[in-house]
Order: sequence, then C-alpha cells, then structure tokens
Amino acid sequence: MINPLDLTGRRILVTGASSGIGRATAIQLSQLGAQIVLVGRSSEALQQAMQLLEGSGHRAEPFDLSNLDAIQSMVNSVANIVGPLSALVHSAATQVTKPLRFLGISDQKTMMDLNYVAALALVKAFRHKSVHVKPASIVLVSSVMGFVGQKGQTAYAATKGALLSATRAMALELAEEGIRINCVAPGVVEDTTMTQRARTMLTPEQVDLMRSQHPLGTGKAIDVANSIAFLLGDAARWITGTALTVDGGYTAQ
Repeated sequence: MINPLDLTGRRILVTGASSGIGRATAIQLSQLGAQIVLVGRSSEALQQAMQLLEGSGHRAEPFDLSNLDAIQSMVNSVANIVGPLSALVHSAATQVTKPLRFLGISDQKTMMDLNYVAALALVKAFRHKSVHVKPASIVLVSSVMGFVGQKGQTAYAATKGALLSATRAMALELAEEGIRINCVAPGVVEDTTMTQRARTMLTPEQVDLMRSQHPLGTGKAIDVANSIAFLLGDAARWITGTALTVDGGYTAQ
C-alpha cells in the first residue's frame, strides 16, 4: 500500500522545533520516516523535543535566528554534517500585541527580523546546490493575521502578510531549481506559547469570543503539523506558491 505522506529517508530542517507548532511538526515528520534537524535557541528544550521523535539520525542544532548574518553558515554546516536536505520548515516566530499608538520601532524590528527576514535568509541558504536535493520543498508558517485585521496586531500581521506575498514570488524563482515553497496560515492554536501568553491578557469573555470565531473550534499544533507534512510530501508535488489556511473556518466568516 502506498502512503502519499511517506517521508522515509528525507532530511528536514525545522526551526522553532523546541515547542508549539515546530515541535509538533518535528514529531509528526519523524513518525512519517524523516530525519529531523531541530533548530531553536534553547539546547535543553531541543533535547527534550528530541526525546519525542521516532526513528534515528535526528540532530539538535541550537541557534538564535536573530543572528541573521550567521544563518547561511548554520545551514551550510548542517548540510555538511547530515547531508543535503530534502525540506525546510520555518516555524519560529515572535508576537508582540500592542495598540498602534504604543508600537515601537524595536517591537517592529524584532518581529520582522525573526518572522520574515530570517525566513528569507533560510530560503536563500537552502537553495544552494550543496544544501538541498532535488526535488525539495519548503513550508513557511504564516498566520490568518496575514489575511485579516485585528486590533493590536499591526506589526505581527505585516510580517505574516509579507511571508504570503514573498512565497508567491519565491515560488517562481525556486521552481527552476527544483524547489517548491508554500505557506500554512493557522488560526488560533491552543498549545503554543504565543497563544498561552496572549490569553493571559484576555478576559474570559474575550477568550469565549475568540473560540466562537472558529466554527470548528480552536486548533492544536498537530492540526498545523499535518498540513505541513502534506505540503512537504509527494502528495503535494504540483502545489507551489500557495497558502493553505488551517483555521477551523475563522476566515470563512
């Protein structure tokens, strides 16, 4: 029986792999047979995530993506150690919720650097011939905030919208190099650090409203991980430059 989601033998680099969507994705991809390179700032958290993976040949790569100039070297080093990569998932992100009148330049820069600029640096590093095999696939984790507005999310929405636009443009260039690139755009995912932090600033009534805005209910990290696995595998071999919305119906309203 053919499994269209089978990823056996593929080497996949996952950022933000120590928690939330990144960790759930790393686990799911390992269950589908992939060898995972987990990237995150905390060595301890990465080692804990490593214990949850199935199979062997995985690697933890502690790295701070805010060090933008070192991303190329990090990716090159990983490929030299584990071999050329089959895929890249950029899940690492940060979110600052502030009204526009309180939004500082440093807030904007922090989010733009990690959510968007680091994503482009990773893609640029991945596209080098010595780093990836053909065919290869990239998935960037955007957000429904890239499509819709919400108070206090101006800068965050801008970074996630930038990913959506950049993905369409990069897909045209990368297709010539045997690389597909897509986005997933999650709604509210309960088991992430960002959501848990955001909920501390909401009243019970606001939390109930947030849940009611998702006709299928709020999601779990595994829901997004499943979508990422689909886009990485051969079942999606004719899909590039698109955004898969995974939001329980939030943007359908």
